[in-house]
Amino acid sequence: MLALIRVLSGHRAPDVVRTLRYRPEMFGAPMGAVFQEVLRGPSEWSIGERELFAAWVSKKNECEF
Repeated sequence: MLALIRVLSGHRAPDVVRTLRYRPEMFGAPMGAVFQEVLRGPSEWSIGERELFAAWVSKKNECEF
């Protein structure tokens, strides 16, 4: 998958993707479940609002994605 991302985008996969794919049973799968619940689970905020907030936090943290 990481190679496919590189071929299609011309760039290496973002670090967050690489982290989630490294030892998925140890980190990726559990954190994926947490991310899914936070971004898609029941909330007073819409999915769009949660995605926008996540993007804003990423920008403030100077993340590339």
